[in-house]
Amino acid sequence: MRHILSRTLAALAATVVVSLVLPVAPASAHGQLATSTPLTGTVVREPLTQLGLYFTEKPASNAHFTVTGPDGSRVDNGWSFGEPKRLDKPVQEYFMVNGVFEPRLYHTGFPAMVTVAHWPAKGRYTASYLSVASDGEAVRGNVTFDYQGPSTPAPTGWVVPTAGPDATLLAQAEGEGSASPGATGGPADATGAPASDPAGATEERRDGGFPAWLVPALIVVVVSAIVLVAARRRPATGGSTTPSRRPAGSAGRGGTPGRKAATPARRPGNRSGGPARRGRR
Repeated sequence: MRHILSRTLAALAATVVVSLVLPVAPASAHGQLATSTPLTGTVVREPLTQLGLYFTEKPASNAHFTVTGPDGSRVDNGWSFGEPKRLDKPVQEYFMVNGVFEPRLYHTGFPAMVTVAHWPAKGRYTASYLSVASDGEAVRGNVTFDYQGPSTPAPTGWVVPTAGPDATLLAQAEGEGSASPGATGGPADATGAPASDPAGATEERRDGGFPAWLVPALIVVVVSAIVLVAARRRPATGGSTTPSRRPAGSAGRGGTPGRKAATPARRPGNRSGGPARRGRR
């Protein structure tokens, strides 16, 4: 039983190793944030006039960006497209093509330059973004950093912005817009029309891909095999039992006589075992 248990544990360990080694089907999100200026989690000590958010493809024209200060009030003053730049570290994204995820490496970042009206106080600032990628999926997130520079006054006539994303952007981000092109195997722009890959984005494709259903299928097959082998090797609980030892003195197999049950008792006499002396008459 101990041998069967050790085999089962070894097989389970092999299953875990296989599931960890095999690549897991990734999410097919596109247009993600590649880097930013400043980077999230860093400390800014000089008042910046703009924040740069670099994506793997050009943000949608109706994308929405905000910058909030330590007290929660907004300090952003609009945004504009910037000049693409080469990324220090390529970003890998996945595209679903005929039911298979194909990875692509992007080396170029496409920026959205968000203007900061002023820096009212030291503390934590958050830059939020909402856009729609070329595959119709929402691109949203935050970049948080600490500002430890001097305070700056608000521009003359500046009004704290309160406008949120427009209705079209919200509908697209919530999946109410055009159908995602994932089923057709090619990216599309924010309106759902097919488009080519973003200009300036260098991509590297790997031959083949990995079906999303293969990992769970392999795990099911391996576990089923383990259970089957364990069931076949399990000793029977009923039926024949192990024969007990034959009692001493009984005949063995083939009529071979067993050992005598006991040693014959000594005859009365002297201690040496010889014949007893007769006494004198």
